[in-house]
Amino acid sequence: MTDALIAITVLWGFVFIYAVMATMDFGAGFWSMIYINREKTKATNIANRYLSPTWEVTNTFIVALVVAVYSLFPTAAYTLGTILLIPGSMILLLLALRSAFLVFSNIASEYRKPLTYISGVTGIIIPGLLISVLPITHGEYLNYETGNAQLDLQQVFTSPNVYTFIVFGISSTLFLSSLLLADYSKVSNEMEAYKVYLRDAKIAGPISLIMAFCIMLTLQREALWLYNKMMEDLPLLWVSVVFFLLGGVGLFAPSFFEKGVRGMPRLAVIAVTVQYLIASYVYGKAHLPYIVYPSVTIDSAFTDPNSFRAVFITYIVGFAILFPGFIYFWSLFMHDKRYLQQKNPQEGAR
Repeated sequence: MTDALIAITVLWGFVFIYAVMATMDFGAGFWSMIYINREKTKATNIANRYLSPTWEVTNTFIVALVVAVYSLFPTAAYTLGTILLIPGSMILLLLALRSAFLVFSNIASEYRKPLTYISGVTGIIIPGLLISVLPITHGEYLNYETGNAQLDLQQVFTSPNVYTFIVFGISSTLFLSSLLLADYSKVSNEMEAYKVYLRDAKIAGPISLIMAFCIMLTLQREALWLYNKMMEDLPLLWVSVVFFLLGGVGLFAPSFFEKGVRGMPRLAVIAVTVQYLIASYVYGKAHLPYIVYPSVTIDSAFTDPNSFRAVFITYIVGFAILFPGFIYFWSLFMHDKRYLQQKNPQEGAR
């Protein structure tokens, strides 16, 4: 494996980790807004308990992702910065707005409700904007009339492929977050909220699968080079569908551990995460060697080999320090009874 391939694997790993954590985080903000007036279900309380400690952790990975792009593929960073100037600026603005409101909602209790709406609205728009970056890198919406890559916004806004990616990003956000919140509700023994989120997952899941098929259909028309390369790993795509169906079993099957309770959300969370991992591997592999098709490849954009080794060692040391901390945080988050079973719905709310 070449240094450039190792570097892009590290970068894609950051993308996947952030994608999964961020969709759960953004979705929690959206569900908190949706159920804010349904106090009996305690669904908003559950979403706020999840959102409160996790959004800070999630932001760690987007910082790591940006640093990885600039340190490992500086030439690609210039091109991406040019073509993503408008969508990237919108994403940063919304992230800053959402983070600011999440911080101040903890100290301005009288404004908590409007702040929840801001968090919910931005939490559903940001995933759509983030995933729109992927079809832009396919090269169909770029022109090189001035010698540099420029984004053709008219083509972007009229592309079915872009819209299928956006809807897929939003539906996946709702699906993954409702799955995790269902699991979290069950662990917290909030069964009314559990039933609500289990129902939401049953609705959002099939929509996500349909949109995944729509992405493949629109890719065939707008990015045939990528579609053909993904078809080379068709068996893996079917394996990912099998894991999606396994996640469906986790939603509908009766629990082995609790009588009268339907659903095994922990199984569904794990199976669906594996499904997304396999699908993202097939997509990422098919995208190689291009970072931005057809002008920027991993080899042409790669940093100096000596710089790469220094950065790579830094990442290894950093994650050796941070990873046990993340595991410990997650274990406390999912098992601390005092936090899981708060009686006051305002405690921990953001």
